[in-house]
Amino acid sequence: MAKGLPQLQKFIDEFTTRVYKPAYKDPVCLVHTGNTDGWFKVVMTFCNPGEGVLAAEWTYPSAMNTTRPLGVTPVPVPIDEQGICGVGLRKILAEWDESARGMPRPRIMYTVPIGQNPTGATMEATRKKEIYEICVEFDVVIVEDDPYYFLQEGQYTHKSSRSISRTESDEEYIDNLVPSFLKFDYQGRVIRLDSFSKTVAPGCRLGWFTCNPLFAERLERQAESSTQAPCGLGQTMVTSLILNWQFNGYIRWLRALGTQYTQRRDFLLDCFSDEFHLEVEQEHKGAWKGNTVYRAYAVPRNARAMIEKTSARAPMFSFVPPTSGMFVWMQLHLNHHPAFPDETPVTLEMKLWEKVALAGVLFAPGRMFSCEDDGEASPVGSGHFRVSFSNVPFDTMKQAVGVFATEIRKFWVPL
Repeated sequence: MAKGLPQLQKFIDEFTTRVYKPAYKDPVCLVHTGNTDGWFKVVMTFCNPGEGVLAAEWTYPSAMNTTRPLGVTPVPVPIDEQGICGVGLRKILAEWDESARGMPRPRIMYTVPIGQNPTGATMEATRKKEIYEICVEFDVVIVEDDPYYFLQEGQYTHKSSRSISRTESDEEYIDNLVPSFLKFDYQGRVIRLDSFSKTVAPGCRLGWFTCNPLFAERLERQAESSTQAPCGLGQTMVTSLILNWQFNGYIRWLRALGTQYTQRRDFLLDCFSDEFHLEVEQEHKGAWKGNTVYRAYAVPRNARAMIEKTSARAPMFSFVPPTSGMFVWMQLHLNHHPAFPDETPVTLEMKLWEKVALAGVLFAPGRMFSCEDDGEASPVGSGHFRVSFSNVPFDTMKQAVGVFATEIRKFWVPL
């Protein structure tokens, strides 16, 4: 069945009710083949060629690559430390000029609110309420792509002042998670995408929609005419595991995942601290305004050579420690590179990416996450890397940061 195995369906219904607490009485859950497939079904069902979808100016590239071949254009919305900015969203919708834009005002908004991909931002409850009310005012459907929901890690603390967190019950754990958009959805305008791919195994390609009954019926018809249903064998394996664990066992597993990812995040940032001189500042402008920003300066083997060869001391890159998810979003200060402005930030970003990749470390180049067609969403003189801390041993992670430190120092100032 396109809705999924009945035993799995029953568990998903209970889990969604107890964890996300939807604000209306009759939400419907049905399975899909992972969140990217779920988003594809939403676009196929709700969008027509020549229309647009609202999305963060930096966002998950596969989501945008889903829309473009279908003639649906991503419309970038400014972001800040919590992801999509309410002020920016309202401005776009209120000032929309159909003749100038060449398309009607978008009716769909795509967002990754927890562990925002690629920035690692967490959208708090107050911001979600604000975004939701704006979407009510302008009649926009919210697609909440939330595969990293249980990787909520909290604020980063330097290892010198880190302490063990207190023990909490399962119910306290659930209550302390940042709520889903579903909790504020009194109109049924949210389509939530959940995934077992980030909690059980990436290869299982299994997740589910939660939405109102009308949307669910249309999405079920869409599934019947496309994927039909996720792999029966994969569903059976996940269902067997879940039925063995039961609700409380799965919650304990999710808590353990969140703890592991917090440790991974902390270890990676500790490695940066070991390899670079990090200065902590409050940002006063741009997307990181109000955030604690870590600016990285070289700690070269030959400090005198570095001083002699640089006209001014300037950071090579900055980052805001992620509060959820599995990525660090690194802003490269390429305007301080000796070749700038003769070489563009896009060119410099790719040159550095190639050097790091050839040295054996693979980051994701920032421009691929730009919602703009030309990949030019960066602040003037900036580039970006997305760094994942999801799946390598700690010693390999430390080695990788060491390689990156060597390559970026050579790239900046050949010693």
